[in-house]
Amino acid sequence: MIDLRFKQNKELPYGIVVAMVFLSTIGLFVLNSISQHQKGSFLDNPFNKQFIFLIPAFFILLLILFIPRSTIHKYSYPLYFIGIVLVTIPFFGKSHAGTYRWLNIGLPFTLQPSEFAKVFTIIALARYLSDHTLEMRKFNSIVIPVILLMIPTVIVLNQPDLGTAIVMMTPLLPMLYWSGARPFYLFLLFAPTMSILTAFQTLSFTIWALILGVVIFLARPKIFVSVLLFFGNIFLGLLSPFIWNSLTKYQQNRIITFLNPEKDPLGAAYQIIQSKTAIGSGGIFGKGWGEGTQTHLKFLPVQESDFILSVIGEEMGFIMILVVLATIGFLILQIIKRSFLSKDRFSSLALIGIGTIILAHVFVNTAMTVGLIPVKGLPFPFISAGGSFLLSSYLMVGLVLKLSVNYSD
Repeated sequence: MIDLRFKQNKELPYGIVVAMVFLSTIGLFVLNSISQHQKGSFLDNPFNKQFIFLIPAFFILLLILFIPRSTIHKYSYPLYFIGIVLVTIPFFGKSHAGTYRWLNIGLPFTLQPSEFAKVFTIIALARYLSDHTLEMRKFNSIVIPVILLMIPTVIVLNQPDLGTAIVMMTPLLPMLYWSGARPFYLFLLFAPTMSILTAFQTLSFTIWALILGVVIFLARPKIFVSVLLFFGNIFLGLLSPFIWNSLTKYQQNRIITFLNPEKDPLGAAYQIIQSKTAIGSGGIFGKGWGEGTQTHLKFLPVQESDFILSVIGEEMGFIMILVVLATIGFLILQIIKRSFLSKDRFSSLALIGIGTIILAHVFVNTAMTVGLIPVKGLPFPFISAGGSFLLSSYLMVGLVLKLSVNYSD
């Protein structure tokens, strides 16, 4: 037993722990600056709330290290169903700002159950794919993983929480590919989205139709299947206007603003414009801690979570943004490396899923900060304020540490 524990400690990826602690420290440092002029109760202060949530976050991480890997595998499906229940319960309570994202547990703060549901869904997907590895070359083998993912995703989408729903879907293709599914099947999952997105412009839709036809021809499925796949995607493209009209007004405004920020500079485009202004005004080395005018004069909205990179850019400069991105990049690469080296199929797939979730958050948050994509309202891992997201981030790191060690238990 002593030798086993020594081996565990020796194989733990301490670089991931160092990266996590560094990012959390930067987050507290920035939130402390933001909180200087905050008024309200103790928990209304972003720094105080984040610091308090770090305590149970560390406890969750340590707890995961003492749970046998076989137990995580065994109870992955029950955890998945718990996640579905958790994201469903808010619909039976009162709405918050017109949404049903939050769960009131009788404490001074609320929890966002979708943050935990996405982790539980990854674990369930990893178990199913690892238990059915030999069947993944067949098309019908990807149906159940798609259903497993879509059930909680559709519920979250109806809360509504488009950003989290998109992030929940991102691990599907990497995990299917990692499990041995044919690339053509993965292309078929991706094709409907491309058909819808390209349909708004005639040239792009024509090019996509040609690519679709060539891929189907090279894959050589049966004639009936080929015709169904091709014209099915064309039909989806024709439905794009109806899909556009199904979006809420604020979602349409965000997309329009992304394409043309000058259209509404004081309305839908305000967040992106102020974010770019904050980053640009910081220059290479920043204005200094607590000296950000965009931040402290409240020109920059949602600065403690969605646009916290803008605060870092304004007060600490472009150099610190590079350091933060390099650190989170190192963390993600270490997770992928551990997945590649893992001798256990379940652990390897779960690590790929967790790495994809973290990468999706980083990409979306960074891209919307500089106006590359519409504003989605997603926090930056370990840095942005948000108790539920912080807990789920440390839960994911705990799973990474546990599943990275190559030993049987």
